[in-house]
Amino acid sequence: MATQIETREAWRPKRGEIPTDPGVYRFRDEAGRVLYVGKAKNLRSRLSSYFQPLHALHDRTRRMVTTARGIEWTVVGSELEALELEYTWIKEFAPPFNVKFRDDKTYPYLAITLGDRVPRVMVTRTRGIPGARYFGPYTKVWAVRETVDIMLKAFPVRSCSEATYTRAHDRNRPCLLGDIGKCAAPCVGRVTPEQHKSLALDFASFMAGNDARYVRDLRARMAAAAAALDYEAAARYRDQIGALETALSKSALVLADDVDADVFGIAYDELAAAVQLFRVRGGRVRGVRGWVVDTELDMTLAELVDSVLQNAYDDAEPPAREILVPAVPEDSAALQLVLTERRRAAGERGGVVLRSARRGDKAALSETALANARNALQGYKTRRSGDFTARSQALADLQEALGLAEAPLRLECYDVSHLGGTGQVASMVVFEDGLPRKDQYRSFSIASARDDTDAIHQVLSRRLAYLRPGATGTDVPADTSADTKAVADIDPEPTTTVAKKAFHYRPGLLVIDGGQPQVQAAARALADAGIDDIAVCGIAKRLEEIWLPDSAFPVILPRASDALFLLQRLRDEAHRFALRHQRTKRKQSISTELSTVPGLGPARVRELLTRFGSVARLRAASIDELMAVDGIGPKTAEAVQRAVGAAPATRLEATTPTRNEARE
Repeated sequence: MATQIETREAWRPKRGEIPTDPGVYRFRDEAGRVLYVGKAKNLRSRLSSYFQPLHALHDRTRRMVTTARGIEWTVVGSELEALELEYTWIKEFAPPFNVKFRDDKTYPYLAITLGDRVPRVMVTRTRGIPGARYFGPYTKVWAVRETVDIMLKAFPVRSCSEATYTRAHDRNRPCLLGDIGKCAAPCVGRVTPEQHKSLALDFASFMAGNDARYVRDLRARMAAAAAALDYEAAARYRDQIGALETALSKSALVLADDVDADVFGIAYDELAAAVQLFRVRGGRVRGVRGWVVDTELDMTLAELVDSVLQNAYDDAEPPAREILVPAVPEDSAALQLVLTERRRAAGERGGVVLRSARRGDKAALSETALANARNALQGYKTRRSGDFTARSQALADLQEALGLAEAPLRLECYDVSHLGGTGQVASMVVFEDGLPRKDQYRSFSIASARDDTDAIHQVLSRRLAYLRPGATGTDVPADTSADTKAVADIDPEPTTTVAKKAFHYRPGLLVIDGGQPQVQAAARALADAGIDDIAVCGIAKRLEEIWLPDSAFPVILPRASDALFLLQRLRDEAHRFALRHQRTKRKQSISTELSTVPGLGPARVRELLTRFGSVARLRAASIDELMAVDGIGPKTAEAVQRAVGAAPATRLEATTPTRNEARE
């Protein structure tokens, strides 16, 4: 048992790596064979249930997870898409632990008996009803029944059994479904058999994918009924529209039967790119492949697509006739010829068309592929940052690259953020042993500074005051705060005594977001403080270069190195924290300006900011729009306009964003 637990823990994904979106997951054994395919509304919640203590699992589930050696998942847009993809993969891989789905006859279908004089909609596992139109198969009978229940609000087709229909016809009394509007009640003559069959044909047409026409038609009928003051009919049409929009519409994972396409989703940053390839054959997603590649310097999305396509195919996997990509490369014509040759070399007919999908089901599937790529990239970063060996190697590589006496176990990174040269703030973030220490983050307000270098010098001088011999901490910055949560607002209260003590911890390396001028300013602050045992470097955004204060040339770290990955995470976290602090101060600034307007109390200030959402919208608001807020009259509205026009935050928004702002 202990060996089984250790084996399972070896391949178990970390909880934070698993998305909370709906999706489909696959367990594989050591040979790569798919053991089980399942779907989930929340992948993280569902997959966590497989990693309970073994004695708490069902016998069959326990055998499956102890046999497995890996798990993978694919995010989709809805539970319906997960249901469709689950069915496709069960048919594709025939997983041994999906035993109840091995026989096609066990799958539920939605059937409409169009061959009958009075058609009936039903859920059945039997094929071969004469004249019936089938939809499916599906993997969950409850999903089909739920769909039918919703659809009957828009298309009230008979769903009762023959015995129930005959009994209602003989008694001339409809059943409950007829009374609540989910059946047109042909049994008692409310509609003729011909009219009822027309409803059934519309039901079938909608299920086949012709949904837009019915929604447009119902909207037109609703508008006409409202214009004729027939509000009861308009309400009925409104309810039908709602039912159709909620019902089983065409899934983004099921396209037309003649569609053969390769759909690429690519998410990337400065260091890495995650690629997701959805293989669509016969209108269904037959396979998903994902991988991560190192990105090159200054590579655009189109250039990245070019590189990915050149390496995505081999003789065993020729390209499809249609390739959907997020951006079309400049040399698309030549690339299409190359991919066409690879397709023909594999014995496939037809050429390759390379394009981007802008609308419709293919665009929806492209978005699904992109969502999976984003999740894969995030998971890749999480695994790298959470790997103790990788973090240790990153610190060792930094020590060697920068010529440090020992590995920098405590890293502090500083970033300055402003808008148009005003409203300057700065941030300090702390990483220890390669992991963030958010309880020790600090933010600084800068009264005035000539430029970024002056701001860096001021901030470092304030921080280094704690590291001088005999420092008492009396120089604590007045505006500091701890970022105790990743998404929490900046705490306006003074930092605690414990947090202040963290200022006395000596960093092993100071990292500056910027190039050599900013690094030299930091070095001057160290020299002014009389500190010569703390190293400093800067990381330039554009080329990811590492600058030292006394070097004419930057240090270039390998693009795939853990050291560069660590510095990038540190820099991006500092930028995020600085920008959030600046935005908070700008909101506080406009609130202060508004609070000086006679007649505006805190409640009305909050309502103004809530109503208009931003300073720009508040400034653009007319007198009438301002007077629409409760308690604001003409004079107060004019005073608000004057105050907003004079507010620093408003003037700032009219300026050109700096490099720091544009980077967000």
